[in-house]
Amino acid sequence: MNEFRQRIEAAIPALRRYARALTRDTEIADDIVQDTVVRALRSEHLFHGGDVRAWLYTILTNLNRNRLRTLSRRPALTSIKDSDVITNGPESGNRDIGRALDDLAEDQRATLLLVVLEGLTYREVAEVQGVPIGTVMSRLARARMQIKAYLDGERPSLRRVK
Repeated sequence: MNEFRQRIEAAIPALRRYARALTRDTEIADDIVQDTVVRALRSEHLFHGGDVRAWLYTILTNLNRNRLRTLSRRPALTSIKDSDVITNGPESGNRDIGRALDDLAEDQRATLLLVVLEGLTYREVAEVQGVPIGTVMSRLARARMQIKAYLDGERPSLRRVK
């Protein structure tokens, strides 16, 4: 097995961890990771050196964006659960970081997960997401503020639309 394939194989556990945190569904995450690895192996000739891990995160991020874009075109079907009746927030005793992550915008959650969970630098996250480094810092700051506010029991502020 060549070095390129070994580096891809070594990155699979981190890809799975990131995909599971991003999608919050084990089966979907595993499918996205599989598609990422298949695309990377098929596109080996397009890789011209650099960090394989960042390249794989870029592929995975783009596949997830495509999945979300496809889902947004379909009507959302959600089942009613017993836990939906319980109010969220500290008044109910529910200070769950998972719920705080769920409340984040998709781009903020992805940025936070890449920095905190996967340990990528701001520059690497900017390359993965295809945005300027300032956007990464802004998304990260907003995500951290929103999670802190959630855990402190503050109600989310409404944004004014002009």
